[in-house]
Formats: sequence, C-alpha cells, structure tokens
Amino acid sequence: MSLAVYAAIVLAWNVLVVLWGAYVRASGSGAGCGAHWPLCNGEVLPRAPAVATLIEFTHRTTSGVALLLVVGLIAWSFRTRAKGDRLRFWAAASGAFIVSEALLGAGLVLFRLVADDASTARAFAMVAHLLNTFALLASLALAARWAAAGEARPDPAARRQRPSPLLLAALAGLLLVASAGAVAALGNTLFPPRSLAEGLQQDFSATSHFLLRLRVLHPILGVGFGLFAGLAAAVTALQRGQPRVLQLAGVVISLVVVQMFCGVANLLLLAPVWLQIVHLLLADALWIALVVLASAARDPFAASAVVAAGGAVRPVALVARKS
Repeated sequence: MSLAVYAAIVLAWNVLVVLWGAYVRASGSGAGCGAHWPLCNGEVLPRAPAVATLIEFTHRTTSGVALLLVVGLIAWSFRTRAKGDRLRFWAAASGAFIVSEALLGAGLVLFRLVADDASTARAFAMVAHLLNTFALLASLALAARWAAAGEARPDPAARRQRPSPLLLAALAGLLLVASAGAVAALGNTLFPPRSLAEGLQQDFSATSHFLLRLRVLHPILGVGFGLFAGLAAAVTALQRGQPRVLQLAGVVISLVVVQMFCGVANLLLLAPVWLQIVHLLLADALWIALVVLASAARDPFAASAVVAAGGAVRPVALVARKS
C-alpha cells in the first residue's frame, strides 16, 4: 500500500466516524455509556449492553481506530518525507485536531450535554465540535493531496498563487452553514415536528425553544452560501484555467446542486435519520472538495502522482500552467 492510498483511507475512515457520530445524536444514544469517559458505564467492555450503549460504544471504538490511523499517518509522513514537506505539516495538524476532537466528545459526555439536554451550552458545544471536525477533515484532505503529489518537483511553468478571496469566503460561509445545520439537527432531534406545517409554526413562534427559532437560519444560509460556493468555484476555475482546478470546480458545483435537492427533501420529509446522514455526508464531501480546490488553485504541482480511484491505484498527470 502506498502512502497516498493510506492517507485516502484515513480520510474516508474519519468521514465514516463523523457520520456514525451524527447517528449517535439522531438516535438519542449519546448517553449510552452514561457520564463515563473513556470507560463505558464504568467498564472497559460493557456487559449486556442496551441498544443505545452499543451505538455509543461503537462510536467510541471507531473513534479510537481513527486516532491510531492518524498516528500512523504522522509516523509514515515523518519517516518518508523531508523536513518542511507539506504532508508533514498537514499530518501533524490532523493529529492535533483529532486529539481536540476526542476531548470535545469527552466533554459532551462528562458534562451530560447529550440525550435530551436542550441547553444553550449543548448548542455551543455542538457547534464547537462541528468546527473542529471540519478542521480535522480539511487537514486530512490536504494531507491526502500532498501524499498523492509524492516527491514530485514543482513544475517550472507553475507558480504559487495568492489565496482566492472568493474561495476563502466560500469556505467561511460553509462553516457558518454547517454550524447552523448542527443547531437545526439538534432541534429536530429534541423537538421533532409531526408535520411540515407544525415545523414551520415552531420556527416562527415566539414561544418556541430557541433551537427551533434558530432552525430556519440553516436553509436560508444554505441556499445563499451554496450558490456562492458554486460561483466561487466557477470563477476560480476560469481564472486559473488548470485542468485539475477545472475538474475540482465541477465536483464542487455538482455537490452544491445535489446538496440543495437533499436539503429540500429533508424539509419535506421531516428530516428522517437516514436522510440526515446523507445530508451530512454531502456536506462533508462539499467541504473537502472546496478545501482541495482552494489548495490546488493556490499551489499547483505538475507530476505523475498516485491517487486512489474506484478502489484501484493509477498514475494521473497533474499539469499546472502559469496563469
């Protein structure tokens, strides 16, 4: 197995852990191990566990595997790459973020910000947890990109660009949308509406819980910043004109379109758990694609790199032209 393939596997595994974490929240299983961490109900291996305990314990186990995989990525990167290599930096960053991810998860459990808790503290903790998760995924995505670059020398025709203000604004906008989405998802979990009409009434009622009144922000921000992200990707692709940037821009625009349809379906179907997971998967994919696009637009490389595609490994020519 090559380092590039391993880095892609680590990224994919962490995405799966994030999705399972969302299922823990949506299924109300966050207190499945009680107010204990890292033990589960005071035990290393829970005996005769309930369903909620199994769900939570599985999440902790897969999170532990994710930590070990990231440690392996750091070790491999530092052993095979020279000092100053970008892969080293992003691998180390992913290590820092996965540790803080574990600490934030532990805080949710130890302070009992799980299950039916509807406090302001839980809402802030959920947003902090999500922002850290996105930082972790960004670090792993960039580590995978530079792992795929191998030891290739920079193309003499390519030069490092300034960061695209449009893409930076789009990234910040997606963080805002995702934060509002975390609050909306928590509101749907704690106060599930019985119909679309009831849900809309909850959103605009002055007597509703603050989580419900904030829920309406997510679709508004999602449409606005989603369209902006697509526009930013298209403009950047036209400005740079590099094949890899054009390809990534197409991926971003496609994900924006699919995500919007998924968001409408979530609203009409009253956000069933399975569709919430799909919605989050698309959000993670869009975030990763936009991060990699921003990196490719700023720092092109030209080499025959090894990337994973469809379960197979194949060389791909990454050509960068001076813009």
